[in-house]
Amino acid sequence: MYMNNQKLLVDYSLYLCTDQGLMSTSTLEEAVEEAILGGCTVIQLREKDCSSKDFYELALRIKKITKKYKVPLIINDRVDIALAVDAEGVHVGQNDLPARVVRQILGPDKIIGVSTARVEEAERAAAEGADYIGVGAMYETATKNNTRPVSKEELLRIRNAVTIPIVVIGGINKERIQDFHETKINGIAVVSAVISQKNIRMAASELKERFLKL
Repeated sequence: MYMNNQKLLVDYSLYLCTDQGLMSTSTLEEAVEEAILGGCTVIQLREKDCSSKDFYELALRIKKITKKYKVPLIINDRVDIALAVDAEGVHVGQNDLPARVVRQILGPDKIIGVSTARVEEAERAAAEGADYIGVGAMYETATKNNTRPVSKEELLRIRNAVTIPIVVIGGINKERIQDFHETKINGIAVVSAVISQKNIRMAASELKERFLKL
């Protein structure tokens, strides 16, 4: 488990958000394992259309894989599911439970991420105990509705405002990684750029390689 000091060592460089509707494999377990073998460093289980029971059972199966490779498993939105499967953390949006409340529920040793699009949101997340923030949408994306666009200028303002890790998200692919040169971000979050690709492992490897050259 990623206890207090170990949370500081989490590698956010290639952060995969899952989507069973977009995966190129027959099972999500296969997709996640291939993504990890290709270089994904964090897995966020994001399944909006699952029942609680199905989400729980899926999370248990994915946890076996992430545990095997010592990669943190983050559950999107569902604090209860994260607790039930002993995931490493939770990621919440602006309309979910506040980070301070999530921290009270999960305790000090779990990872908490918060979606942000504005400086004030980033500052609030950091003040309330978030371990990292997701910033976006940096580009238009088909994988999520009702996104709020974030300019590079706003990203730089956010970077200057907080010291916790920043992961950018929203329409990011291998061609766009170079856009983040000298932004001092800590990672990129992707969905279709990995999970929809015919060769998931190779796609992840290419993204990781390009990010590390920033």
